Amino acid sequence: MSPTLIVAIVVVVFVLLVVAKALLVIPQAQSAVIERLGRFRTVAEPGLNFLVPFFDRVRARIDLREQVVSFPPQPVITKDNLTVSIDTVVYFQVTDSRAAVYEISNYIVAVEQLTTTTLRNVVGGMSLEETLTSRDTINTQLRGVLDSETGRWGLRVARVELKAIDPPASIQDSMEKQMRADREKRAIILNAEGQREAAIKSAEGQKQAQILSAEGQKQATIMAAEADRQSAILRAQGERAARYLQAQGQAKAIEKVVAATKAAKPTPEVLAYQYLQTLPTMAQGDANKVWMIPTDFSKALEGFARQLGAKGDDGVFRYEPSTTEPPAADLSGDEAEVASWFDTSTDPRIAEAVREAEAVARKEVESPLAAPGAVSAAITPKLVGDGETAPPPAVRDPQE
Repeated sequence: MSPTLIVAIVVVVFVLLVVAKALLVIPQAQSAVIERLGRFRTVAEPGLNFLVPFFDRVRARIDLREQVVSFPPQPVITKDNLTVSIDTVVYFQVTDSRAAVYEISNYIVAVEQLTTTTLRNVVGGMSLEETLTSRDTINTQLRGVLDSETGRWGLRVARVELKAIDPPASIQDSMEKQMRADREKRAIILNAEGQREAAIKSAEGQKQAQILSAEGQKQATIMAAEADRQSAILRAQGERAARYLQAQGQAKAIEKVVAATKAAKPTPEVLAYQYLQTLPTMAQGDANKVWMIPTDFSKALEGFARQLGAKGDDGVFRYEPSTTEPPAADLSGDEAEVASWFDTSTDPRIAEAVREAEAVARKEVESPLAAPGAVSAAITPKLVGDGETAPPPAVRDPQE
């Protein structure tokens, strides 16, 4: 290989090296701190940047995205002298690359140490119970302190979270026992409440059942009394009509007997004979031990014959009928008055009362559980005045 070719190759390699040193490509969301001869010159933005070869160099590349750093558990003593272990997570972002490089040697370690000291200060003023229930308060205080302190380092703390708060094992056991006791207490209370509600519902159901039973018995008693009343009225009406018919029949029979007697023209001897035939019947009573024939029997018979007949030529009194026929008794004169006695049709008011009772009996009673404290309106009597109960529809006597 000739010396000229070697020189040419060296020149080409040198030129390529100079070009490579002069060009700097920065990815998006990153930046680079450029120094010239050991002093800060500029911050290279994302994209293509030009450097002075062999004079400019990249001091550090900075990630501008928000970073998440999880720190190991830190022992912290609370206000009531209990040691708890707390894990923290910090969300921060580099806003000034120059300050992040030249103001602090390692900003991640600095954020960790600042978080630990601030956390101990904050938690040291709280009890264990307050620490376990005040996560938002602790997060807010940590973020405020870290954001104000890390601003001069070119950092912005976006969020601080407590990942875990672990009390000692003995405290955890006590807390578990307390929680178990609280759960058992709530379970006992809920069970007692359930039994109480069940007893109340059962008592309410029994109350409604007794009310409905009493209302049913009341309605049944009212209807039975009304039925007895109506049956007594109808029975009395029937007996009255029967007695009237019996009396009317007896009147007709007597009228026929009298007419037949008058038509037969009996003599006093026949009347006396009939009178004597009735004497044994009169003496058949159990209380009649001795029965005496009146001494004036003949005189009474003679007077009876004189009243009914006239003395003939032979000295015998015979019945002489009157030439004028007496008017017959009019037994149908009161038929218009007593016509309603024999009416067997049902009173419309009684039929209406029966229909209303059947409608009430067939109406379905609502369940007391659907509407607590409510009684079915179908069987609840309507109140009249000061607590008085409206009576059932009365059925008047047809003869009133």
